[in-house]
Amino acid sequence: MSKLVVTAVGPATSVQDGGRYGAQRYGLTPSGAMDRLALAAANCLAGNPMFGAAIELGPLSATFTARDGAIRIAVAGAPRSAKVGAHDVPLLQSLTLADGESLTLGSARGEVFSYLAIGGGIPGVPMFGSLAVNARAGLGSPYPRPLQSGDELQVAAASVSGERSIALPAKSDGPIRIVPGPQDDEFGDALSLFLDSEWKISGTSDRMGYRLEGPVIKHLHGHNIVSDGTVNGSIQVPGNGQPIVLMPDRGTTGGYPKIATVISADIGRFAQIPAGRGFRFKAVSMRDAQAAARAMDALLHSLPSRLREPGGFDFNIEALQNANVAGAAVNAFDAGTWQPDNSSGHQP
Repeated sequence: MSKLVVTAVGPATSVQDGGRYGAQRYGLTPSGAMDRLALAAANCLAGNPMFGAAIELGPLSATFTARDGAIRIAVAGAPRSAKVGAHDVPLLQSLTLADGESLTLGSARGEVFSYLAIGGGIPGVPMFGSLAVNARAGLGSPYPRPLQSGDELQVAAASVSGERSIALPAKSDGPIRIVPGPQDDEFGDALSLFLDSEWKISGTSDRMGYRLEGPVIKHLHGHNIVSDGTVNGSIQVPGNGQPIVLMPDRGTTGGYPKIATVISADIGRFAQIPAGRGFRFKAVSMRDAQAAARAMDALLHSLPSRLREPGGFDFNIEALQNANVAGAAVNAFDAGTWQPDNSSGHQP
């Protein structure tokens, strides 16, 4: 076994997988990756099951070091710089860290979360069928909390298989799609205000919920209802009128009216919106939401077929030396190579 040592890390970094399911009726939150597509892409590059456990990195920088052997890794998700030692390395491409080498990831640019997958996965003891960390509930493995500097993950030594890259379709920059309800009738004309307004995500948001900053959304009959079930993307409106979009570490029930639900196909894109950047919502039909879910499922299942050998450029210095890369070269000591030929009597 090799080790991946957490050399330096920000506060919002933890082990996440596809989440834990089948027990929400008992109040067990699902947790799991904020951006499932990015998780799946990183795992495919590393040769793992799509929703296996990986390291979910928040917006800040981090450094990881290989010990006791080489480790195969891949990073997908938010754009950010990546270096092994002093050398830049690409995202969306697997690479092998030699024993003693460090991977340094810069702060996220324009998005929030990245996923560091490790070839062979992250060993741990499943808790209710998942390694996903939920710090509030003390769930997760190998550490039931966010990762800290000095943590060590026992991982498989790098395989001898070649490196791979993957091409993902461009992300939409359109509105976040929602289906109104299930309590949209508790808001009257405020639903139109919700859809017509620009929103921003508060810096106080976390994996449990994204607090929205924008106009006050008023209730028709008060802000308390009989608690009922929630899902990822449920948009609750508490008494202060500032909506909260529930995320993977949410509670399984809630007692605030829900004005709408972010469709499952857009949850990952929504999760990647950084605090302070404006965005809008767009209402779609249930049929459209189901079609988008099927399209996302098809994209996820297409990931293995998108793997390619990394493209490269072989720099051949000998060929360069033998090539006339200057075109019509001149000699400063030979006027015949640069003075115009006026033998015909024409002026330059």
